Amino acid sequence: MLLHIGIDDTDSPEGGCTTYIAALLIDQLETLGCQFVDYPNLLRLNPNAPWKTRGNGAICLRVNAPDAAEAEIKQIVLCAIESQAEFDCDNTNPGVVFHVGEINRELKEFHDRVVQRIVSLEEAERLISECCASAIGWKNRRGLIGALAAIGGTLEGDHTYELLTYRVKQNRGKPRIINEASVRRMEKVSSETFNSVDPETGQILLAPRGPDPVLYGVRGNAPEAVLAAHKLIEVREEIERWVIFRTNQGTDAHLVQNYVISELKSRYPVIVTGLVQGKTRIIEGGHVIFKICDMSGNVDCAAYEPSGKFRQVVLRLQDGDEIRAAGGVRETDMGLTINLERLEILSLAPLVRLTNPKCPRCGGGTESMGRGQGLRCKKCGYRGPEVTKIINEIQRDLSPALYLPPPRAERHLTKPFERYGKEKKYSPTLLYMPWHS
Repeated sequence: MLLHIGIDDTDSPEGGCTTYIAALLIDQLETLGCQFVDYPNLLRLNPNAPWKTRGNGAICLRVNAPDAAEAEIKQIVLCAIESQAEFDCDNTNPGVVFHVGEINRELKEFHDRVVQRIVSLEEAERLISECCASAIGWKNRRGLIGALAAIGGTLEGDHTYELLTYRVKQNRGKPRIINEASVRRMEKVSSETFNSVDPETGQILLAPRGPDPVLYGVRGNAPEAVLAAHKLIEVREEIERWVIFRTNQGTDAHLVQNYVISELKSRYPVIVTGLVQGKTRIIEGGHVIFKICDMSGNVDCAAYEPSGKFRQVVLRLQDGDEIRAAGGVRETDMGLTINLERLEILSLAPLVRLTNPKCPRCGGGTESMGRGQGLRCKKCGYRGPEVTKIINEIQRDLSPALYLPPPRAERHLTKPFERYGKEKKYSPTLLYMPWHS
């Protein structure tokens, strides 16, 4: 029996982790005779969803299971959720979906909508009733949306891997004891990992800061790469367990749909092509704002202070530059704003400076006679039709190219520079061993 188990919305800002529940279930499922047909899948959903807790990640476990074990499997999954989920948090509403057999087109399309739009619980429940074996939701049941999306997210195209390590229970909530120098050494020798260290600040990025069970996570293009990197990282605390997940992180899976400005919706990830309108400006907090327009209207774009040098690129934009802006749409007091996650400069408007010419009669300097009245020589007083302003084009300190915020300001789904040209178009046929311990 090919069984897919989707789980979502078990964590909170104060603790818990849906991937940790998956890690706990692996050993129990294997004990029951289940064979994993894929690495545990970690699916990051729409990062703009208003009810997300931290990284808005759901998981799916895909196994060949003995038919006789189905009831027991469901029971251990429910027990794991009920013992580990952060039920005391008002915003934690777990859901689990069980699906038997192949994943149909409707489930795959549902996953894409959840990553790229806002989807209702009613839509998820309708699809569950039509396609899935069973499902259980707790509290307001909203976790069913992500759990079903995780089942449909089969990662048949581009994907990456993350090796997550977990802390022993007595250390959770305490400062993580990771040798940062070892992480920097790992980053230098590993060409297939990404977003472990911020290049601008040297900040270590692979360890979360909260009280959740994760010690650190290594992201990379291949399972063998993240395992090799893991072995180079030195920690001074016990690791309870580790698991390699296959994931959509670092793939831009959310930034797919092109929109005209009049069609933009709050909370949607979007791509918009248009012209810069007016001047960029810096607002309180160091955030940089500018307008982009197309034939249907205009909208603000924002590069926030944590994006570092990326803001300097945005500040050098000029009226008339053609760009392609990508990011999440946010509702503000002033209307909609695109929070920039990616900026592609397609073409630059010419930047010109007007200067006064020399007098063609005596070579003296010229001056304006007033608005609309032309120029005259300051020395001999000559004024003729050929005495006009000289147009000088100034070299721009900017080039058409793709620009990204630094890794410390990127979202889980944002594709970093290191992954361009390394996109995958296939799913793995065999699991690299070992993939958990």
